Amino acid sequence: MLRFAVGFALLLVCSSPLLAEKTQRPNIVVIMADDIGYECLGCYGSEAYPTPNIDRLAAEGLRFDNAHSQPICTPSRVQIMTGIYNNRNYIRFGMLDPKAVTFANLLRDAGYQTCIAGKWQLDGGFDGPRQFGFDHYCLWQLTRRPSRYPNPGLEIDGKEVDFKNGEFGPDVVSDYVCDFIQTHQDKPFLVYYPMIAPHWPFLPTPDHPDWDPTMWRDAKNEPGGYKGPKYWDAMVRYTDKMVGKVVDKLDELNLREKTLILWTGDNGTYESVVTPFHGRDYRGGKGKTKDNGTHVGFVASWPGTIEQGKVAADLVDFSDVLPTVLEVAGVEVPKKLEVDGVSLAPVFHGHERAKPYIYCWYERNGMRGKASQHVRDSQYKVYASGQIYDVVEDPLEKNDLAGSMPPGSEPERIAMLRRALGKHEAITKASDAKQRALQEKHGKK
Repeated sequence: MLRFAVGFALLLVCSSPLLAEKTQRPNIVVIMADDIGYECLGCYGSEAYPTPNIDRLAAEGLRFDNAHSQPICTPSRVQIMTGIYNNRNYIRFGMLDPKAVTFANLLRDAGYQTCIAGKWQLDGGFDGPRQFGFDHYCLWQLTRRPSRYPNPGLEIDGKEVDFKNGEFGPDVVSDYVCDFIQTHQDKPFLVYYPMIAPHWPFLPTPDHPDWDPTMWRDAKNEPGGYKGPKYWDAMVRYTDKMVGKVVDKLDELNLREKTLILWTGDNGTYESVVTPFHGRDYRGGKGKTKDNGTHVGFVASWPGTIEQGKVAADLVDFSDVLPTVLEVAGVEVPKKLEVDGVSLAPVFHGHERAKPYIYCWYERNGMRGKASQHVRDSQYKVYASGQIYDVVEDPLEKNDLAGSMPPGSEPERIAMLRRALGKHEAITKASDAKQRALQEKHGKK
């Protein structure tokens, strides 16, 4: 009933004279790379790996310096698609609540052509992507987990397709994205591109001299291992190349000024990767709530609308993506969804935005009562377990400041974070019974 009501409300919104006067609403492309922190990106000051295409997006648009994901993949995917913090809608790893409403549902109901390509990892079978708003899809890990890289196995528009002639998964997926853009260039479209790279297994790519087109040709399941950093540089280069491929297609079709591109990463870099960054060795922290597990690049590019070369200090988390893409599309966020995010659209136009903190609820398997919870601003982080850290001076969280800041004596900045955390803890407790019932219903993997 909710989805029907949402669709009917959006039909009224999109039939309004205001929107009817617009010649074309903007296209929207959301790209989320898999397992790459901000320390690996040239536009954030890294000199370790070349990322010219991501850097070009930042140079042509807006770079956010204080953007944070969830610590690991599924929690980030759930949050970015729904605009809701995990404490209210996370069931278990590898799953999105079948009743969830995503930005694709809302944009499709508003008349957008919709496509998802890349990594799924949210259950639902062949009908799952369409149920969550995507009419077209080319996905890995929808119904199975074969190779994602050499000779991949993918699910494409309702069919399992196996590639055995030396194809490389990121090439197949990006080709699908580019074909979709080519086919639907005359109507407003949404492309959600949750990339399958550079997540381990770290392997030589087709651009690397060690590339082997026969590798894993007969593998039914993705082999384990390959988590060492030997080919990390090659993986980052290819990830950046795939971003450039999509941007080049938009340029070729003269669509860049009609298209908002958001680029980010789903969590921090894998822990085997150590990157020289700003004068120190920066070890990836995927799976941890510390900065090296959540601090990701976040870039918005929309030539002619977003001023070039801007840097924003605004706090950003993945709940902000849904209200952002809906606002630029001229679609209202249904109040019944009670999203947690705050649109970034004002920042695109140089205006202030009210988001004094971001919140994180994290437990990989959704275990209620075992989750880590914290709120933070650009400098301080306050955990529900009591610790307080200055994450600018102490990003590895070795010096707990709680002893020197007992409640009632801390600066107003810390007091505000404590109050915000208390609010979210109360929301978590109110959601516990519902989420436990959903876990019992849908089981665990």
